[in-house]
This record gives sequence, C-alpha cells and structure tokens, in this order.
Amino acid sequence: MRESTLLRVDDLALHYQTRRGVVRAVDGVSFELRRNEALVVLGESGCGKSSLAKLLMRVLPRNIHHTGGRVTLGETELGTLSDERFRREVQWSRMAMVMQASMNALNPVVKVGQQVAEPLRVLRGWSRARALARAAEVFTLVGISTDFMTRYPFELSGGMRQRAVLAMALVAEPELVILDEPTSALDVLTQASIMNALKRVKRELGTSFILITHDVATSSELADRVALMYAGQLVEVADAGDFFNEPAHPYSRMLMASVPRLRQRQRPEAIPGQPPSLFDPPGGCRFAERCPHRFARCARDPESIRIGERRRVSCWLFGDDRRDHGGRTEGGGT
Repeated sequence: MRESTLLRVDDLALHYQTRRGVVRAVDGVSFELRRNEALVVLGESGCGKSSLAKLLMRVLPRNIHHTGGRVTLGETELGTLSDERFRREVQWSRMAMVMQASMNALNPVVKVGQQVAEPLRVLRGWSRARALARAAEVFTLVGISTDFMTRYPFELSGGMRQRAVLAMALVAEPELVILDEPTSALDVLTQASIMNALKRVKRELGTSFILITHDVATSSELADRVALMYAGQLVEVADAGDFFNEPAHPYSRMLMASVPRLRQRQRPEAIPGQPPSLFDPPGGCRFAERCPHRFARCARDPESIRIGERRRVSCWLFGDDRRDHGGRTEGGGT
C-alpha cells in the first residue's frame, strides 16, 4: 500500500439472509482512499451504499449470510482484529460514522454535550470536565454554539442535530469519518451549511471522508474522488473533476445526463428501466439491460479496466479487444 493511502478495500462482500432468499448487497467492491481525501460513494437507493458503510464499521444486523474481502486501515488489516479489539482500537478512535436520521442516533434523555463527550470517557478514560472541554471545541468547529451542549436532542433543529452527530464522530479525532446521507431531509440552506462545515473540518484537521449519498449536486461540493455504485458493485471510480465533467461508464453518463443544471437548456434525461434485484442479480454486466451500448461480451462479468492514472471502469466498452467480441452494439453506436 502506498504511504499516502489511508484505507484500502479489496473484493469486499456482504450478503444478507432473508425469508425471500439471500440479498447480495455488496458484491466484490474494491477501492482506495488517500489521507485527507473525500471519496463520495454515489448510487441509486438500494444499491448497497449503506451496507458498505456498515460493513466497514462492523455495525451489522444478525442476519448475515456471508462476508468476505479485506479492509486495511493504515498498516492494520482490520479482518485480523477481534470485535473487542476493533471496538477499542478502531471504532470511533480511528474510524467513525455519522448515521442517517440524526435524531435516532441521539439518546433523547441525555444532554447533547454529554453524548458528544462520551467516546472520550469510554475509550480514553478522560474525566468528565476534560471530555466536555474537548466537546466544546468540536462544537465550535462544526458551527454550533456551546450553549447547545446543555440541551436535549428534541430541543435542537434538524440541522443542529446533524452537526451534533458530526461533532460526536469527530471528538476523538479519527483519521476517517463515514457519512451516510448526512444532509437528507434538510433544507437547501442547511445542506450547504453542513457541507461547508465538512470542508472546514477536512481543511483544518486533515480528516478523510467517505460520503454515502444519491445526491449528485451536494456530493460535488466535497468530493475529491467519486465511486459510482450499481447493484452492489462499483462501476466507476475516478477523480471528481473527471467524473463530473467527462463520465466514462454508460451508467455514469446517463446519471449525469439526468441531473438538472442551472445554465443548460437541454432537459434532463431519465434512465430507462429498473435496477436488477439483489436477490438474484443477472450474470455478466448488471447494467446491461438498461444500457444502450450493450454488445455480446456484456454477458460476461466485466473486468475493472484502468483508464489513465486514477480511473477504473467496469465495462467491456473500454477493453482493448472488445471489437473481437461483437463490436456492433444492440442499442446504438459506441
């Protein structure tokens, strides 16, 4: 692993057992995250984004059918750690998470300041006064008045609760913070304020972020890199500027074409069809049924193909030998 790499994920898998069968929520996901970098994981609802975040944090339900792959944080291979060691040495101290629905992440009968200070008291054995002093510093960093430390969660607005949960994730100064839809259900101005707070934290503390979202516009504010997820797999990983300006994978292109733009006369285009069921995903490329560029080789699982120095695309259109496997497309030219 390169010295600047903070997190490396190799062939990660997470399958759930349900009454209807096995759900392949995360199915062979690989990526890297550098220090002081923000990776945005984009994708439609139900594609496995939140499952990926929970697997990284080991916050999982009981109905696990299968997990696999390798996660390395710094020089530590996390799979070698027991649950107890992971909780003491990694969870919240080196890697923290901001869950969806901030109100559900806060205890309604405990004052907000005490909840933010709790990781320091539990993990590091700090005194109450010292932990609260550190919590006050983080409150200021994320843009909350320290007056709110003595209030209960129900006394805070949605935006303030989201900042409080962010402060809780940052209080132990972890190297990596995973954010699962941190601005959902918030108004546009509050969303912008939260994103500005995240950029400030990244700049001042050097924290790395993984932002889980389906909101293309909001994600572009923070992203250094983008990983696009579809039906449990990553189809493209690229630098943010390259992805937003010149998307490569057909799904990436169609997704960006569906986003309304302020200074563009062309109407947004809908993506036809539906994502495949994760109970029984099709063989080969999982986007093929919706893709206007599909050809014969799409019936085989696509390889992750490198384009340039820092972009990878899982699509046979970018394979050197694709013309030898039915170069004519079924739904349009390539």
